[in-house]
Amino acid sequence: MATGNERGYTKQFVLGILDAVKDPEVPVLSVVELGVVRDVEVAGDEVTAVVTPTYSGCPAMQVIEEEITRTLHAAGVRRVRLKTVYAPAWTTDWMSDAAREKLRAYGIAPPGPAGDGSADAAVASPVLVALERRRDPVPCPFCGSTDTRLTSEFGATACKALHFCNACTQPFEEFKAI
Repeated sequence: MATGNERGYTKQFVLGILDAVKDPEVPVLSVVELGVVRDVEVAGDEVTAVVTPTYSGCPAMQVIEEEITRTLHAAGVRRVRLKTVYAPAWTTDWMSDAAREKLRAYGIAPPGPAGDGSADAAVASPVLVALERRRDPVPCPFCGSTDTRLTSEFGATACKALHFCNACTQPFEEFKAI
C-alpha cells in the first residue's frame, strides 16, 4: 500500500496546474495571477489551496472554488481541500505587472497601487486601504489617452468602474485599486 505524495506533487507544480483556472469575471487572468490563490500546501496525497476572495461578497468565489477542485482532480490529485483566509485582505497590489498588462491588453484599465505598491509589504504588514474616488484620470487601455471621464463607479461587477475616452470615444472598464 502506497502512502504519502506518491505522484510527487510540489507547491510549484500545483500552482502551475491552478494557473489554468481563469477568473470567471476577468477571464484573461488566472486565479493565481490575480492573487486569489495565495498559497498551496501539499501534505501526503492532500493538496490544500489557500484562497482569499477579492472581497468578502465576491459572487464568483463559489465558481472559482469549484473550478480549483475540478482542475486538481482532473490533474490526478485525489484529496483537495480549500482553505479560505480573509486576513490580510486581498489587495490589487498582489497583482504582478504582467497581470496588469494582460488587463490593459484585454481592454480593462489596470488598477494603480492601492498601498505602497509592494505585494510583499501587503502580505507581511497589512495596512488599511482608504477607499476614495480616484482623482487622477484613468488612461484609456485602447489609445492611452488620459482625456477620459468616469461614467459610473460600478461596472458589471463591484470591482470595476466604467469610463469613457473622449479621444477615441471608446467606453472601457477599470479594475479598481483595492
